[in-house]
Amino acid sequence: MNAREFGDQTCARLRDAGHMAYLVGGCVRDILLKREPEDYDITTDATPDEVEALFPFTIDVGARFGVMIVMEDRSDPDAAQVEVATFRSDTSYSDGRHPDAVVYSKTPQEDVARRDFTINALLIDPANGEVLDFVGGRDDLRDGIIRAIGEPERRFEEDKLRMLRAVRFAARFGYAIEPRTFSAIKRLAPGIHQVSAERVRDELSKILTEGHARRGFELLDETGLLVEVLPEIAKMKGVEQPAQFHPEGDVWTHTLMMLDGLGAGVPSTLAWGVLLHDVGKPPTFAPPSGPNGRIRFDRHVEVGVKMAEEIGRRFRFSNEDVDQISALVMNHMRFKDVPRMKPATLKRFARLNRFDEHLELHRLDCLSSHRNLDHYDAMNRFLAETSPEQVAPERFLTGRDLIEMGFRPGPQFKEILNAAEDAQLNGVIPDRDAAQRFVVEHYGMPTAEGMPSK
Repeated sequence: MNAREFGDQTCARLRDAGHMAYLVGGCVRDILLKREPEDYDITTDATPDEVEALFPFTIDVGARFGVMIVMEDRSDPDAAQVEVATFRSDTSYSDGRHPDAVVYSKTPQEDVARRDFTINALLIDPANGEVLDFVGGRDDLRDGIIRAIGEPERRFEEDKLRMLRAVRFAARFGYAIEPRTFSAIKRLAPGIHQVSAERVRDELSKILTEGHARRGFELLDETGLLVEVLPEIAKMKGVEQPAQFHPEGDVWTHTLMMLDGLGAGVPSTLAWGVLLHDVGKPPTFAPPSGPNGRIRFDRHVEVGVKMAEEIGRRFRFSNEDVDQISALVMNHMRFKDVPRMKPATLKRFARLNRFDEHLELHRLDCLSSHRNLDHYDAMNRFLAETSPEQVAPERFLTGRDLIEMGFRPGPQFKEILNAAEDAQLNGVIPDRDAAQRFVVEHYGMPTAEGMPSK
């Protein structure tokens, strides 16, 4: 069964056992907005122990906070599942994330009063489809408003991540942040450092990949959160660029325009690559010098790569993601050289990991500046006219072949192999025999020590 059917069935079983049970939160919001919910949550007066006793397949993901996962089938990874949380009352949050104590309540009114925003505190009774609204969430959905429940500062003190969530929801739905809620975020923005790097990273990634990244980052800036979580991006504001290449304006404007081109569901690494591709420009800015001078950003790519790596480590990205984001920053300027690249260089360029992300970043870069897509089009023509086997053919020579020729592995081993592959990719040599002759011609026969004689 699908997730909605399983959610309704789970509620029915809880009710049959004498408990209250409602769909709650984001799934209700999305149902009312006629969007497909990503997942389904249930709120109930049943305790975690009672939930566990009622269902054969459960996972304790936070029983001490009143949260269980109920699954349709534990053995099937694609089986439906729902999160079931026990009604809770307000309490203090000393660590800015977890309640100091869990106090169960008996009514849904008490439970929703502790939640974050009114639009996320609506309930549906699956038995009759009735929507329960104790906090004005339906009005805020109608009016397009993100409003903290109760006292905004209290809600954000409970969990500082809610400040980023307010920005994300406002951007995602095109809503306004209610003035008192907005003011509370501005006052409490420095407290975002209390939130773990992983949670901040995940929220920023959602802002970048839900289809409204530009608005999200404008709101991060307006609320004062941007300078706290990504000061390197905040420093892009006011950094001028050469008008002949960037008629759109400063580095911040250029980056926002690129973010505006990111559609919903883009790879997270691409989105972060777009955000960080020019991160090295503010620290390398040099004003025009002399009568014909222009603004320069010497070595901004190299500086930007180091900064991207540091940001990746700070937010605890996986090594694989750090490598890909850094590669996007490192290679974004190489497209200007595509018309002059030798075949071997062009093929190696096209072999970069997830090259489609490099190509898309370049397209967005062009459309957000000079709008000249000549190099983008040239690269696409090359990819269309060149088979994958031609881009990455099996090497004529391997390390084993060099050893059989009498060479011993050493510092020049990689140089010889790369030179032979370049000759192969450039069409200079047609087969393995020619590759061996190429090596002897350019590096000589191996000596008794196995080293090249040239």
